[in-house]
Amino acid sequence: MNNSLDEQAYETIESAKNEIISAISETMDLYGVTPSAGALYATLYLSDQMNLDEMRDELNMSKPSMSTGIRKLYDNGMVKRIHQKGTRKHTYAAEKDFFKSFMSYYCQMWQREVDMNMEAVSQAEEYLQKVIEDEEVSNKVREQAKEQFDLINKSKVYYNWLERLTHSVKTGEIFEFLPKEEQSD
Repeated sequence: MNNSLDEQAYETIESAKNEIISAISETMDLYGVTPSAGALYATLYLSDQMNLDEMRDELNMSKPSMSTGIRKLYDNGMVKRIHQKGTRKHTYAAEKDFFKSFMSYYCQMWQREVDMNMEAVSQAEEYLQKVIEDEEVSNKVREQAKEQFDLINKSKVYYNWLERLTHSVKTGEIFEFLPKEEQSD
């Protein structure tokens, strides 16, 4: 066995890992995650599992920064807590199925968008309906309220579509229309 060749191979492996960690950490802003939390996710992704002390040593992150990052990743469904008997240390593992991570995060965001905006649409329609029905208000003002009502009502098409998209992603129906490709070796 040639130690020199093994050392070079280990350096090459580390370079490959660093490329992945760098790319993932730079793109994690799409998930509302800081680059440092992205580096944390990528490090976990390339590892089996780690506790907070191991993560801190690996990444040289402060404890508060690491706790904030891991909480955000956990809330987004990108990491999971592993319970180990006999230890009080929290151990985490990255969700290695990118489809699950994507689906978990985006479904949360899409559903939040639907819920918030449909609530606002409902409230706005109620206000506008009062103006439209108030015969003491001028026709000009009532017509303006009707235009706003119609415009807001049209937005429901998008929110209903987004809710159906969210449902299709959550249930996996989306894969009937856009199948996952099998990896060829």
